[in-house]
Amino acid sequence: MKKMSRSQEAFFAPGGPYCGKKVLVVAELGTSHGGDPVKAGELIAAAGEAGADCVKFQMVYADEILHPNTGAVKLPGGDIRLYDRFRELEKDPSFYARLKEEAERRNLLFLCTPFGPRSARRLRELSPVMVKIASPELNYTGLLRETAGWKIPVLLSSGVSRLGDIEEALEILAGAPSVCLLHCVTAYPAPETDYNLRVLGSLSAVFGVPVGISDHSLDEELVPALGTAMGAAVVEKHFCLSRDDPGLDDPIALPPASFSRMVRAVREASGRGTEKTVEKYRRERGKEEVERILGDGIKRLAPSERANYERTNRSLHAMVNIEEGEELLPGHIGVLRTEKILRPGLPPSWENRVAGRKARRFIPAGEGIRFEDV
Repeated sequence: MKKMSRSQEAFFAPGGPYCGKKVLVVAELGTSHGGDPVKAGELIAAAGEAGADCVKFQMVYADEILHPNTGAVKLPGGDIRLYDRFRELEKDPSFYARLKEEAERRNLLFLCTPFGPRSARRLRELSPVMVKIASPELNYTGLLRETAGWKIPVLLSSGVSRLGDIEEALEILAGAPSVCLLHCVTAYPAPETDYNLRVLGSLSAVFGVPVGISDHSLDEELVPALGTAMGAAVVEKHFCLSRDDPGLDDPIALPPASFSRMVRAVREASGRGTEKTVEKYRRERGKEEVERILGDGIKRLAPSERANYERTNRSLHAMVNIEEGEELLPGHIGVLRTEKILRPGLPPSWENRVAGRKARRFIPAGEGIRFEDV
């Protein structure tokens, strides 16, 4: 048997986030609470009753995620700027402190995702035992360095990324006691057949870290159970009270009964083992579909997320209009998600090299700052 890396040993050790007894099941509650502490409590309680080990939230501050000119999102009440939707979800740190207290009162692990320096600092004040980095922030070098310095385990989602992106992120996170890499497809919803679950073994072998699944597909069993069979130590799935609720991720989340069935499938797969689990789903869902979900194990961008590469990820953007010849000051530069209508900029690692240079041409507010612009 291959010797485990330091990161794997720390993750699987007694008292670690995954104690070797079962797969860690994470209910991604995100911002489905809508800022309402009562609903947040209902979500935590329902997730625990459905079998989750951990509940995860997102600490949102709009201006450290995207620019106001990013564009609109379609909601039941009509189109609204995505930036404004995120602004509506901003809460002070005491809100998250109450969520942490409620989760721990129910013997659930509290997990939260920061998206930039401000949310990271405020999350750290809550003394989390583990932190989650979302796929779009895998290339956010400043945020990775910040969280690596906390000396707590990190869950790192790897959607819309290539092998080189993952390697760079893990090098920065080398100071963390353990890192679990979550294979993910950054599409909402993501087709089950895009998951290429045999890549779990490839990623673990290449990087020497434990692996898991962050699943955005609609099926309650296929990716979580087959991912467990392929070696996932963590399974994360969006959770909601109802798919008709107004949360941004509620349409692709699992309501309690479905989440409970997913947990049962994951536990059974964990006990049944790889071959028997794969054979079970081949019989029930068809050999061809199961093979398409398992894939060839080669890490590549999934078809459903290719168009998101360099747009969902972070890059350098102009926070204000920058005139030709104007010096780029730190307040002029944001490390943001590009999304659909703006142009991407240089990678986040260029932030300090761009600051202090002069603009060669006019850079409109919101647009990516490119090499030829400075």
